Amino acid sequence: MTDSETRRLHDQLRRAFDGAAWHGPAVQEVLAGVTGGQAGARPVADAHSIWELVLHITAWEKAALRMLEGEAVDLPTAEDWPAPAAPTDDAWQRTLASLAAVHAALLDAVSRLPDARLGDIAPGREYSIYFLLHGVVQHALYHAGQIAVLRKL
Repeated sequence: MTDSETRRLHDQLRRAFDGAAWHGPAVQEVLAGVTGGQAGARPVADAHSIWELVLHITAWEKAALRMLEGEAVDLPTAEDWPAPAAPTDDAWQRTLASLAAVHAALLDAVSRLPDARLGDIAPGREYSIYFLLHGVVQHALYHAGQIAVLRKL
């Protein structure tokens, strides 16, 4: 990574996911210690479960990665909010591993992204790559907040 703005975006993506974020706990921090049973629970009847939120975060990080690779992405509901597996600890660990792998791939793609591409329009969108990447950070933190609340219920 040699471009300063890209480096800053990479740092924000990493902080939103791994920690040391200014606002408080990042995605990985709010998920630490969550079991499959807790992740699949629905303490608020009409709200998403922790598991569903993690799958949704994964879906949009993957969508952002695909857009960085030049693909126009329009997620149908089944991909935007995938149905979770049966709430076992093994299935939950696979879900967490998938989230981590997608996030690592997105970080890698951003680390290779030149600043000159940040102003490009994201494929199939009316906004820039810069706006997309800030949106990914905001999206992850928004849902991390929801997860934090669900954990308290």
